[in-house]
Amino acid sequence: MERRTIGAAALAVGAVGLGCMPMSWAYSTSRQRGDESLRAVHRALDLGLTLLDTADMYGPFTNELLLGRVLKERRSDAFVSTKVGLLVGEQHIVANGRPGYVKRACDASLRRLQTDVIDLYQLHRADPEVPVEETWGAMAELVQAGKVRALGLCAVGARGGRRSGTLLHDATIRQLQRVQQVFPVSAVEAELSVWSPEALDTLLPWCEARGIGFLAAMPLGNGFLTGTLTPGEGFEPDDMRARHPRFTAEMMAANQPIVAGLRRVAARHGEHVTPAQVALAWVLAQGRHVVAVPGTKRERWVTENADADRLCLSARDLTEVSGLPRAQGSWE
Repeated sequence: MERRTIGAAALAVGAVGLGCMPMSWAYSTSRQRGDESLRAVHRALDLGLTLLDTADMYGPFTNELLLGRVLKERRSDAFVSTKVGLLVGEQHIVANGRPGYVKRACDASLRRLQTDVIDLYQLHRADPEVPVEETWGAMAELVQAGKVRALGLCAVGARGGRRSGTLLHDATIRQLQRVQQVFPVSAVEAELSVWSPEALDTLLPWCEARGIGFLAAMPLGNGFLTGTLTPGEGFEPDDMRARHPRFTAEMMAANQPIVAGLRRVAARHGEHVTPAQVALAWVLAQGRHVVAVPGTKRERWVTENADADRLCLSARDLTEVSGLPRAQGSWE
């Protein structure tokens, strides 16, 4: 696996990472199996997918507990990224950026992860009731205390930015400018994929110009770009795609030309190359500071995702993928 260096702290990770959220959050709970997820994490580390991306809210808490079972045995093989700042209630999610809470949450994450240091601690969302500089200052103190190696920021949610009529990542860049005055940002995590390329406009260049790593979340479009989902098949009620406007039967059918385009490019590279691998290779080609973080809970998909690291897309391929139809089914 190719190694990429992110942030001023020169953190080295595999070019492809592992998003652990599907193992215990946001996707169909009936298909979540602990033993299967543990095998997927071990397989990822075996293949050099060193970045394990989690958050305390996934579960909540159970995702970190699951990873802790692996880290107890293989901490030196992994680069651990977890997040703070969101609390899960019965029917809602709220932000909490109070400095005292951030420090307690970090200690709790360390216990669950069975480690004495978090490689990358990310602010999941800023608390509108707390100046982001105060939250970030508390996180910086965790670095100084040796509990955290580097800090990262997750991009502000897409829906709010689109409704306001501003560029999608304007709010995130404003937050980044503020927290950079307190302590260096090593990485930014935001959605980037063939069907959600908006980060290319401003956020990705902003990070590159400042030596900040970019963690590409949802690089496979929540599974759509793999070509394995059938329009109209439906999703379980607890699956976030059941409420996503791009995952209605109508929109999934309308967006099939995107998958067809990925298949055409894949076919030029061999019969065993998949649309998912082309989609990941396209993301990796957007910059040396980009790390793709596809989420999965199965060994099979971990192995397939890892192989994307060896897929070298030509200039023709990249142009063709970038020119695929824009996805239909927006948040508006």
